Amino acid sequence: MSILVTGGDGYLGWPTALRIASRTDDRVVLVDNFARREWVESVGSTTAVPIADIDARLEAAEEALGLENLSFVEGDLTDRAFVDQLLSVHEPETIVHTAAQPSAPYSQINGERANYTQHNNMQATRNLLWGLHEAGLSDTHFIETTTTGVYGAPRFPIPEGGATMENQGERDDVPFPAMAGSWYHLTKSHDAANMRLAHKQFDIPISDVRTAITYGTETKETAAHPDLATRFDFDYYFGVVTHRFCAQAVAGYPMTVYGKGEQRKPFIALEDAAEGLARLALEETNHDGLAVYNQVTRAISIVEIAETIASVAHEFDLDVDVEHFENPREEDETHKMEIEHDRYADLIDGQSTTFEDGVRQILGTLVDHERTVTSHEDRFLPGVLTSDD
Repeated sequence: MSILVTGGDGYLGWPTALRIASRTDDRVVLVDNFARREWVESVGSTTAVPIADIDARLEAAEEALGLENLSFVEGDLTDRAFVDQLLSVHEPETIVHTAAQPSAPYSQINGERANYTQHNNMQATRNLLWGLHEAGLSDTHFIETTTTGVYGAPRFPIPEGGATMENQGERDDVPFPAMAGSWYHLTKSHDAANMRLAHKQFDIPISDVRTAITYGTETKETAAHPDLATRFDFDYYFGVVTHRFCAQAVAGYPMTVYGKGEQRKPFIALEDAAEGLARLALEETNHDGLAVYNQVTRAISIVEIAETIASVAHEFDLDVDVEHFENPREEDETHKMEIEHDRYADLIDGQSTTFEDGVRQILGTLVDHERTVTSHEDRFLPGVLTSDD
């Protein structure tokens, strides 16, 4: 038996693959085309933490973690012939699909990047779903990381997946309406709908894991050897707000908050995200339905993020200011997002890395790589930075 992890070279895919491989004797097959490395380079940025090539990563996994059940296949999931061959050779019992162009700002650069993002993300998912069906692998558990961004920012508490609609006295449970705010987020809205259709038509068991803004530099597996490190982006296009604020702190710039910054957004630590995906992939219970998980541990306001980083930064002898700038966007600066995540909390048994510990980890890592951060400081200067993750 085998487990496929797509996007296995990525920020979340790589540590997830290591976590899964460390808990099973099954073959764990990583799939990637290294596009993320190219996207980041194309916008003039780099990962703050050096990442080894895939051969060195696999060698380190065996040396430091004793993992002999990892292998890698290079290929493009938008190529249907490649996907069909991949599935016929490995006949996976589970697929953990983390491969995607994940940046909303990147998808907004121009029409070409928007088209690329939508084609890349949705074509890959459709190829995998149809490939499973046509290969007779409809019992394969399909787990995809979509995004909490599919919900938008409604003023009422966000459910974990569905909603109840009432009209003319009749009530029914329906999928939550897609309220995506970028061309990237819309790809995941479409993926959610396509997975629901694939479950209905092909009876493929689906876990739609709606991943929140993920922060952190390592998991216990990636910390075991330098060549096991996962990437860490801190630029405007690929670095999430917590990472960019920490980079500003290390480079000696004030953290720039647009407007009041009281709007809350959903977050999860990298450690908790990898744990949840690994547990879903390795659960021995039969998966025969469609389940939505809000992969969130808490919602945090932008200004709280900045103030927490400023406080923890003192432990590293960093004196950091928080500055408020006029908000160039039309948005509710006091939106108090509430998002249900009971199903996901149960999945990880309430395990949670505190935000303070996550910030401490990030700052410690970036202090060690300060030269890389400061050499790319134009990527997060005031006027370039946004808190719209």
